[in-house]
Amino acid sequence: MLITILIFIVILGLLVFVHELGHFIVAKRSGMKVDEFGFGFPPRVFGIQKIEGRLRLVWGTKQSVKSDTTIYSINAIPLGGFVRIVGENNDAPDNPESFTNKPFFPRLLTLVAGVLMNVLLAWLLVSVGFIHGLPVAIDAGQQFEHGGTFSGGQVAIVEVQPNSPASEANLRPGDVIVQLGTDKVETIDQVQSYIGSHKGQPVTFQLKRGSNIETVQVTPLASPPAGSGPTGIALSSVGLLSYPWYWAPIEAARTVISQLVGIVTGLYSVIVSGHGFESLGGPAKIAQLTGEVADLGFIYLLQFTAFLSLNLAILNILPFPALDGGRVLFLLIEKVRGRKNNQTIEQIANTAGFLLLLLLMVAVTVNDIRGFGGVGNIVKKLFGG
Repeated sequence: MLITILIFIVILGLLVFVHELGHFIVAKRSGMKVDEFGFGFPPRVFGIQKIEGRLRLVWGTKQSVKSDTTIYSINAIPLGGFVRIVGENNDAPDNPESFTNKPFFPRLLTLVAGVLMNVLLAWLLVSVGFIHGLPVAIDAGQQFEHGGTFSGGQVAIVEVQPNSPASEANLRPGDVIVQLGTDKVETIDQVQSYIGSHKGQPVTFQLKRGSNIETVQVTPLASPPAGSGPTGIALSSVGLLSYPWYWAPIEAARTVISQLVGIVTGLYSVIVSGHGFESLGGPAKIAQLTGEVADLGFIYLLQFTAFLSLNLAILNILPFPALDGGRVLFLLIEKVRGRKNNQTIEQIANTAGFLLLLLLMVAVTVNDIRGFGGVGNIVKKLFGG
């Protein structure tokens, strides 16, 4: 559906805009000159600039007569935002307000501010989620302290193995199993027992997917391979966990830290082992996941947005040229050497890093297309057809 694409654009725009807002705030507070802070990407539709105490409207790409004040712009492509800081590309060496002429710590804070803002956004979203009730999977008999309340426990699918009977029947993580055949489902043991007694026979699953009820038929394998169940699903008791407003931010901080550790550990495992690159997803895959999560409800979408924000933070802080982490690395090298880096070499490294990132994006997108079964199925996947 078109709504899937719109939701994806809004989420992506929010994450990028918040990231750039972090750079902007710290740069301004550090006395750096900011030429433009824009919502969306060029071409510029219009902008506002304060000149001699009065606001002036700037239409299109028209440049202001005053070049020493910041233009706050609205741009045509609503995919986030950008900030243009004087000297951020190692130019304007004679300008005292240039990024390159500021001390080490203001520059360091400016570079990492975007990452910190993404982490802060995730913390705020999870805090709100815990106040209203955030979806979690729990173990049987698990207790919660500090006023935590778990409600609405249901048997839900939390993982679907590729090429399994469940995958072929389009079962998805997040689906709640309401009924098997004519039997109402209340416990995980009940589901496992029912499937175990119907191996090799078609089983009718009644699922709750968001606000919809779906009926799907799955045939459990009579002899499943080692390490896999008859249908290829993992189950958990899933419900809403809420905390009092005064404790929700604390629990949210713990959750965010735990997720950050999990993302870093997973990324490290992929890089070191060389396995798992095929599971990486680009914009097309994220858009598809956004649609699936949106079907589950707003609170799931809020949780998904927080997770994406943390992923964006981790990816940006990697010490790779063209990323914030790569620029931090060059800044640390400069600090250790006690003198400016060779700006030409640094610029070449950043340009090469940017091109490599583009190639990686292309490779990931091609992988998405293959995963969708070819270009012809992309629209069907994204629009839920």
